[in-house]
Amino acid sequence: MLSWVDGQPSELLSVKDRGLAYGDGLFETIAVNAGHPLLLERHLARLAEGCMRLQIPLDLAAVRAQLLAFSQQLNEGVAKLILTRGDGQRGYTPPQPAQPRLILQAAAKPGYPATYAEQGVRLFACAARLAEQPLLAGLKHLNRLEQVLARSEWHDAEHAEGLMLDTSGRVIEGVYSNLFVVSAGVLVTADLSRCGVAGVMRAELLSQATAQGIECQVRDISYAELLAADEVMLCNSIYGVWPVRALLAHHWSVGPLTRKLQAIARDLLDG
Repeated sequence: MLSWVDGQPSELLSVKDRGLAYGDGLFETIAVNAGHPLLLERHLARLAEGCMRLQIPLDLAAVRAQLLAFSQQLNEGVAKLILTRGDGQRGYTPPQPAQPRLILQAAAKPGYPATYAEQGVRLFACAARLAEQPLLAGLKHLNRLEQVLARSEWHDAEHAEGLMLDTSGRVIEGVYSNLFVVSAGVLVTADLSRCGVAGVMRAELLSQATAQGIECQVRDISYAELLAADEVMLCNSIYGVWPVRALLAHHWSVGPLTRKLQAIARDLLDG
């Protein structure tokens, strides 16, 4: 499968790379249609925010150029962009100056069953909890062991995603998705200032819903509020929006606001 390292076709990586040693870097998972990376500006903005907060030097114009060229060669699929701080010596001290490394990997788009979007999915109640770490909250950094442990909790085909709470019991997100609830016509998604990933599809849906006059709130969501919600849905930048139909013994119907956001996401991912 197509793979580039610093702009050159390669599958080789230095064992001194700090992304490998410490998870010292960031990544973006980007849908590509007809040679075009979708939601490009939101992906690049999140990458830039992450680099600023982690103090990783970023040549955004060079990253954009490489991603566009890579997407043209890929044409259809998923591009994973990984930016690490580059090579370093043993120890946590970051190299000065750092020489970041850009890795681009291609994959086919996942073949999710059509029923996930049409009828909704069942959530698995994950025991793994997200640690509250404001320093890293919202970033799509390379440290994903919490998600790895959560995803290892179920192996059946009945559950399409897992629900993740934080260590205080707040509802945060799915293992690889953001989560929305609808309560009395208000679209609500979790405050991600303590933990979680600020997804680009989440951001776009909030923006477009607000523009269409839908009341939106970003705040804490309790488990009790989740269960009492009128609608529950998941989103990410690859599959768009999935209704949630069940969690343990609790069930929800697929509602009109879920279908509206689903149509918005579908238009975005059609390119």
